[in-house]
Amino acid sequence: MSTPRRIAFELRKSFGHRLVSFVVLWLLCTSCAESVPQHAGGWDALPAILKNIQAPMFPERDFTVTGFGAVGDGTTDCTEAFKKAIEECNRAGGGRVVVPPGVYRTGAIHLRSNVNLHVSEGATIRFSPNPMDYLPVVYTRWEGVECMNYSPLIYAFEQENIAITGKGVLDGQGSPEHWWWWKGQERNGWKKGMPQQKPARDSLFAMAERGVPVPQRVFGEGFYLRPNFFQPYRSKNILVEGVTFKDSPMWFLHPVLSQNISILDVTVKGLGPNNDGCNPESSKDVLIKGCYFDTGDDCIAIKSGRNTDGRRVGVPTENIVIQDCQMKDGHGGVVIGSEMSGGVRNIYAERCKMDSPNLDRALRIKTNSVRGGFVENVFMRDVEVGEVAHAVITINFFYEEGDAGAFSPVVRNIQVKNVKSGKSPYALWIRTYDHSPASDIVLEDCEFNNVANPDVIENVNNMQLKNVRVNGKVVSQDVGGKR
Repeated sequence: MSTPRRIAFELRKSFGHRLVSFVVLWLLCTSCAESVPQHAGGWDALPAILKNIQAPMFPERDFTVTGFGAVGDGTTDCTEAFKKAIEECNRAGGGRVVVPPGVYRTGAIHLRSNVNLHVSEGATIRFSPNPMDYLPVVYTRWEGVECMNYSPLIYAFEQENIAITGKGVLDGQGSPEHWWWWKGQERNGWKKGMPQQKPARDSLFAMAERGVPVPQRVFGEGFYLRPNFFQPYRSKNILVEGVTFKDSPMWFLHPVLSQNISILDVTVKGLGPNNDGCNPESSKDVLIKGCYFDTGDDCIAIKSGRNTDGRRVGVPTENIVIQDCQMKDGHGGVVIGSEMSGGVRNIYAERCKMDSPNLDRALRIKTNSVRGGFVENVFMRDVEVGEVAHAVITINFFYEEGDAGAFSPVVRNIQVKNVKSGKSPYALWIRTYDHSPASDIVLEDCEFNNVANPDVIENVNNMQLKNVRVNGKVVSQDVGGKR
């Protein structure tokens, strides 16, 4: 922890927020000014970011999984056939591993460099619901904390030039009977007396706080920490295009510490617990375009590690571009947090459509003073919001633990333009700390209709509303100072 933040925390703990608010604000601003540079480019910086995101190319070589023993009858175990086809493609210098029409049952698939897993139209890869098929454990990140756990259903570790393409289906078989009940919720199949993830989750987080080395944080069998669907880890030059993902055990698309990622025209459907759609974490240069999300949790959630472990790794997520996507059910359309201890910057979202009575929010930032970190340079424009269940725009510093830590988050430079909504309980719901207010929030040419309640705005410096209408009425043109 930096000295200014430690002093601020001790002052607040000893004397209370109000007495030391001026000192705390000065300390935090000094710390943030030193550690988090401002980005002045705005939308003008987008072309340069997009130029750095290039989908990988592959040799015109095909390796069909049926040639390695796979049978698309829905019952034959094809795990070894997928492994052999991927290894042979990799040894040959790359190409496509083709999955022809049929239903292919498999355990974990581990991608190798220069391999494009091509799932043909009419093909379904149906992943085994048996947890033993995802062992031995691998190096992974679980809810923002590094550990050794079950392999993701599709995994790549320190690989380059990898892809999943085609018009086929990848079925994770998450259900109340398989995987989802591990969450420990009756609505997802758990019953009293059954094991669940909470003891292992608490143990993992405690290990991270104590600084236990990652290779010693071993989970897997008997611990009930659900694997993610697709996780490229410390990898680069990644393409996911055209395919449909269904019913993940947990998060769907989860690139970690990776770079140059294109996720194009992908469909993600899964209403299970923590079925986040796409979660770039501590990753850079990511394009999510033309995708459809109908999820049990956040549609897109941008992350960078949790608490002490996120600060230990210390890699922000930056240069994320979201274009032409559609969001249905979910806790939020475009979300940042809550695992954001490494920081998040330069997020661009445009030309998206969000609409469902089961979609809680359009733009959501969730954090607290245990997480810490920063969020800066978030740009949203030309977004159509039909109905959301809570608020169109939410910034919440009281998520989970609330103001219980020494790492006050920093949120600044949020610009929203030409966002129109049809129905919501709130237009804006912003609650931050008096000792660390959000700053520089600009809304321009926005229209919020059928809003049931007045805005909730607590602790914002320099908030500007330009040509913003709520229920047909123009609201304040320039909020100016702190609210």
